[in-house]
Amino acid sequence: MKFWHAQFIAYAIADQGSRRIRESQVLPGLGMSILEEALHRSREMSQSEVGAWLLSQFQQKEN
Repeated sequence: MKFWHAQFIAYAIADQGSRRIRESQVLPGLGMSILEEALHRSREMSQSEVGAWLLSQFQQKEN
């Protein structure tokens, strides 16, 4: 069995350049680590389970 590690990398583009970001600029508080975890979970869980997990993560951020 072959295992591989996927990594979620995001960049912001501005002022004729780019820089790596670790948090969404559209959804403040949403870290790239949450999206990376969702990607990993999607290999073992159904889409609806991953969606429910993501919603719970968003709700925790609101509190």
